[in-house]
Amino acid sequence: MPKTLQQQIQTFYDDSSGLWEQVWGEHMHHGYYGPAGTERKERRQAQIDLIEELLTWGGVAEAGAILDVGCGIGGSSLYLADKFGATATGITLSPVQARRATERAAAAGLGSSRQDRFANRVQFQVTDALAMPFADGSFDLVWSMESGEHMPDKTQFLQECYRVLKPGGTFLMATWCHRPIDESPLTAEEQRHLEKIYRVYRLPYIISLGEYEAIAQSLGYQHLRTADWSAAVAPFWNEVVRSAISPAAVIGLLRSGWGTMQAAMSMGLMQSGYRRGLVRFGVGLAIRAQASERLVQSWRLDQS
Repeated sequence: MPKTLQQQIQTFYDDSSGLWEQVWGEHMHHGYYGPAGTERKERRQAQIDLIEELLTWGGVAEAGAILDVGCGIGGSSLYLADKFGATATGITLSPVQARRATERAAAAGLGSSRQDRFANRVQFQVTDALAMPFADGSFDLVWSMESGEHMPDKTQFLQECYRVLKPGGTFLMATWCHRPIDESPLTAEEQRHLEKIYRVYRLPYIISLGEYEAIAQSLGYQHLRTADWSAAVAPFWNEVVRSAISPAAVIGLLRSGWGTMQAAMSMGLMQSGYRRGLVRFGVGLAIRAQASERLVQSWRLDQS
């Protein structure tokens, strides 16, 4: 029987995560190469810089309880827990990723004082982001680093993130988008280009940054901010292509299965998508309304 989208995503990351860690390390996301994308830097540092730039842009200086949606092998979860002295929960559809992230969390404290800092404070589990098993108002910060593109229902995704945020809590995301469509819809050729990307990277569809903002507004998020960081991250794909031709990467690709090899051979789709302005990298910040703000909103709706 054909696999569901969830099963396809799980298989893709089950098969490819080990190779990615071997070649690139623990962070499974774009890197940041300066606002114009012109800064040369070591590739793993660029990925850490993306985390730091997003936190700075979002004004996030502290967090007690963090949810990392689409946590990969725990790169952001461990980094943020360490930075803020926080607890962190990472969720993924991939049992392989959850297991490896748990191993990395345990290993992070071996032989140093970090052992106590991480004990029982960072956990990972296989969970559907569209139906999370967490109580309302559980987290100060919901972090989504390149997971929104995998969500088959963007509204439900943002609704669930809103639900599990504490009042006044912060939602911070970075996600693959396509160009704005307020002036002209996507052409048939652009749709074909995107559909090739969807097949390779197991995506249902992507939307524009403006559409994300409209959804967030409809759900009651407050203090919305968005920005297009495409130029800053586009060099990442050139680095990935270069890394894929190393002997270790080639051997790893041959061992990791057809899906991973297909993704490696199709990286040019992302390169050309960025060059032509079709593929965009969007970031967004939103706050869950405080209880008093929600009451005022409700009163205004009742009066209208």
